[in-house]
Amino acid sequence: METGEEFGPWLARQLKLAGKTQAELAKELGLTRAAVSAWIAGRSTPRPTVMTDIAKALGTDVGTVHTRTTDTQAGLPVSWYHRPGYPDDGRDLGNAAAFAFDADVQVLARETCQNSLDERLTENGRPVRVRYTLHELTGEHLDAFREAILWNDLFPHYSAVSELAGNQKVGRVVDAGVRDMYEKGRLILLRVDDYNASGLTGDDYEDGKFAAVVRRQLESLKTGTAAGGSYGLGKATLWATSALGLVLINSTLSVPHEGRTERRVIGRLELPWRKVDGHTYAGPAWFGRPDPDKRGAEVARSWWADEETVDRLHLSRESDEPGTSFLIVGAHDVASLEEEDFHDQDGKPRAEEGPEDTRDISRMHGRLVEALGRDFWAAMIGGGGRLPLLEVSVRALRNGEVVVPETKVDPSVEQPSRTRALRAHYEGITVDRLTEAGQVASRNVPLKLPLTGGARGTLGTHQAVLLVTEAAGDKDTPKNRVHSLRGNRMTVRKAPVPNLPIGTNPFQAVLLVGEAAGESTPFAKEAEEFLRAAEPPEHDRWGQTEELTLRWSPSAYRRIQNLTTEVNSAVRELVARPRRSKGEGGEALRKALTVKSRPKAKVPTGPVVPVLDALDATIGDQGEWLITAEVKIPRGDEIVPMVPVAQLDVRSGGRPRLDWAELVAVEGCEVENGTLRFPPGTRRAKFRGATDASSHPVRTTLTRLVVELRAGKEA
Repeated sequence: METGEEFGPWLARQLKLAGKTQAELAKELGLTRAAVSAWIAGRSTPRPTVMTDIAKALGTDVGTVHTRTTDTQAGLPVSWYHRPGYPDDGRDLGNAAAFAFDADVQVLARETCQNSLDERLTENGRPVRVRYTLHELTGEHLDAFREAILWNDLFPHYSAVSELAGNQKVGRVVDAGVRDMYEKGRLILLRVDDYNASGLTGDDYEDGKFAAVVRRQLESLKTGTAAGGSYGLGKATLWATSALGLVLINSTLSVPHEGRTERRVIGRLELPWRKVDGHTYAGPAWFGRPDPDKRGAEVARSWWADEETVDRLHLSRESDEPGTSFLIVGAHDVASLEEEDFHDQDGKPRAEEGPEDTRDISRMHGRLVEALGRDFWAAMIGGGGRLPLLEVSVRALRNGEVVVPETKVDPSVEQPSRTRALRAHYEGITVDRLTEAGQVASRNVPLKLPLTGGARGTLGTHQAVLLVTEAAGDKDTPKNRVHSLRGNRMTVRKAPVPNLPIGTNPFQAVLLVGEAAGESTPFAKEAEEFLRAAEPPEHDRWGQTEELTLRWSPSAYRRIQNLTTEVNSAVRELVARPRRSKGEGGEALRKALTVKSRPKAKVPTGPVVPVLDALDATIGDQGEWLITAEVKIPRGDEIVPMVPVAQLDVRSGGRPRLDWAELVAVEGCEVENGTLRFPPGTRRAKFRGATDASSHPVRTTLTRLVVELRAGKEA
């Protein structure tokens, strides 16, 4: 139960909001200025009878003065403040940070859930609870919400942006969002609530979590080495997912601000430069109470809202537990179109006016559940005395009525094999080698940490934990992959294991590094710091980054490559089928049989050129092409070395060439510096490859791949 703010600070703020001085209030109350000053300084409090007079002077009820859980409505009302245009006539045509991510609810889920994990209150040992709510508004529900956000005040700004829509990207997105709302009579809200989190603490303008999220760009105030975020870019996904560029926020604070904790509300709008009624505006705008301490009382700051207001804004929280609610207004999911099947049952392309809809709440619900189960399964698992770090659910509503019931994401359903592996590790029931179904094999893998500042040498060796178990269930796809994670247990890297022996049984593997391997593991914190610096803004891989180069050295990323090599080698060893002894079945049977051999055919002389005979290709998690190729080799005494070349198929001009990130031999050949070499007498060979996604000039899903074999040169 909220206790309310101290009387002195509360009264001082109400006087500022009302534009009154202490002397003016004292005159209205028939008291001395010294008496009012004593209340504000906390030296005394007014008598109950005086409380009634104070309420009348402030234009509120006496209950508000007694409880002080909200501001009065005296003075300037809640409104929109738009940042004025720059004096030098500069123009920002959108927030560049938002372009780091696609309008994709799966990317949003990854970034927001990571932020909630990073802000989890750890003192009580309980998990952070995150709920995603999709809510479609139509009819009178839509009208009531637009009235609550003062849509009529915003509409001229959206109209100005729409007029410029043909000339810049952000304008086109906003224009499409506004047209969808009016033409289809709907608006999609996507709310992200977390509980048992810190909330947006701190001052409106000074350093703190509130200012970092609401006022600033590229600022990350994450605490702890195990935190996932480090660039301050993740919050931009909230605005990127809104076709209207609008996000409303309601935060319950873990640390009081101005003596309050509940219903701290603010809104932020991200639009490009625009001109409205002869005035230019730089871009962002804020929804809040005008700040009496700012010049002209124009700048909007957060305010302590009442329960009715947060309900009208669709920001009501289910309890007073600390955390934050983000409401994305006009949510859309453009990336979902990539997964749409644009063909009918006969395989013919569907008409362009087919059921494409980036605002379908049922589809968005399914994609959220999928992403959360894929990226955060490990954070939802407990065992062996460990509690889960995270609980997460997704639901969908239409005008307050349930469309898709609340779905609690279950890691044992989304990732059955890996869930079994991690629980076995927590409960201490792993084995050294897989001999029976359902077992989990464990192996320590070394990560040699470099010295900082470019110094040569090794700081120490951190022992990561590798877990391997058989793949089980239809959801265990794709198979034969390693999920790598660190302290906050979000999956960072998903990679296939190359060069597996033919006939290997399907498996799944988990790599625990840093504090995920155990907080008491030697050099766990140092490994966290090192790997966190090796992650890009998407936090989906470990590799060369500018921070890694500056803090360690340009070659520091090779330590991660060595870890990957060790992991792949350990996996191959753990999943290999044991060889039979010479006295067992196959060898003994071979000696008991007599097989008549055919005379060897005469081998032609001269070099022969291998040809590509079969090709299988898929798209990996990082947008790379993953290929498996078979090579047919004519009979001859000399086989020409060949170089596999990956290209993009284009209608005209030269085909863009892609770089290989990995090229490995499977059978009948060897890979040396990107060249395939074949032992004499080989008739068939097989190799695998993965392209470097960073070398792709366009998104992989929009391209076609061509692979050729070209005669290679000596290295």
